[in-house]
Amino acid sequence: MDSQNLTLSNLAAMEDYDPNSMPVEQARQLIKQFLSPITEYETISIQDAFHRTLAADVLSPMNVPPHDYSSMDGYAVRAADLTGSNKLKKIGSSFAGHAFDGTVGAGECVRIMTGATIPAGSDSVVMQEQVKADGDIIEIGAACKRGQNIRLVGEDIVQGAVVLAQGQRINAAEMGLLASLGFAEITVYRKLKIAIFSTGDELIQPGKSLASGQIYDSNRFTLIGLLTELGAEILDMGSIRDDKDAVRTALLTASSSADVIITSGGVSVGDADYIKELLDELGEVVFWKLAMKPGRPLAYGKVGKCHFFGLPGNPVAVMVTFLQFVRNALWELMGQHPKPVFTFQAICTTPIKKAAGRTEFQRGILTQGADGIWLVQTTGEQGSGILSSMSRANCFIVLPMEQGNVEKGSVVQIQLF
Repeated sequence: MDSQNLTLSNLAAMEDYDPNSMPVEQARQLIKQFLSPITEYETISIQDAFHRTLAADVLSPMNVPPHDYSSMDGYAVRAADLTGSNKLKKIGSSFAGHAFDGTVGAGECVRIMTGATIPAGSDSVVMQEQVKADGDIIEIGAACKRGQNIRLVGEDIVQGAVVLAQGQRINAAEMGLLASLGFAEITVYRKLKIAIFSTGDELIQPGKSLASGQIYDSNRFTLIGLLTELGAEILDMGSIRDDKDAVRTALLTASSSADVIITSGGVSVGDADYIKELLDELGEVVFWKLAMKPGRPLAYGKVGKCHFFGLPGNPVAVMVTFLQFVRNALWELMGQHPKPVFTFQAICTTPIKKAAGRTEFQRGILTQGADGIWLVQTTGEQGSGILSSMSRANCFIVLPMEQGNVEKGSVVQIQLF
């Protein structure tokens, strides 16, 4: 089904689901059905390309290496000369960037450095540790295999080959690769525009004094860090008071200029929580609660054509829901290839209390024992307001819906941050 024409009503006809208690994997799949990558692109300098997404395949304009070159410091020789007398005459030197311009004849050799072009007439390189030099007379005390210690033209990349595919995220290695091929500019998708705001009368900006009942707005800064890491364009709309008209105005303003809206708070069932009601009014809501902990009150829907993620108000739940649902969705909207969620097993060294019927993401500290076995322990109390646990942890302990209590010494699934 075309994701542009997917609506809540025809989605309900496709499959049975409970928007009030959505299983984790089903929620991931439902979100995916609504996603269509951006198509607008721009040409930028490669020095500005970090964390951008390629809008087209990159074809190599050249062979890499562009010529046969030495992979060792040593002597360029003709293998045929090393069957009998292994004494050769040195007739010159070849350095990287300064090639020997003559031809190696019978009984001759050229001193050569790593990265230097192989001289005409030679077909092998003998490393310098196997050579004794007496002036220009070179004695080689080892057999020579034709072609040894030579990197051939096009051995790494053949001219015209696809070196980076459309949708590839550009990291440090890709920047270096593009530069090595002579690219000064590259075509990338435009940045995904993401509007963020927090909701709640109790929220105060850092740097101000707290009054009774007030807390600092930490969630917005967590999201700024997470979105900066993705390379998104962030539209920070600050904190919005618990007023239906103010939240409506914020949603409409954000939807007119952003591709995605991400909020924190206001998606539960309190009298001052308006997000679900406003989504029904301004767009549509696909689900608003998940069978998971932390992060049960997570809403996904649309405001016009703008994707909406309503994250919980608790700080840990914000990070968990972002990492489990939002990040992959944003990567896909950016035109990148989906990232699989990798898990592996470890032995849990602390008991864990858990009720069946929901997926839990406990914060864990993964270590390796002296015998090489992976061990994991929880960070302690798992309250969704204990943000310091996310700083101490290096992984999630993923406990499936059917899982009950975990005994010490049990094998559990681990997902690295």
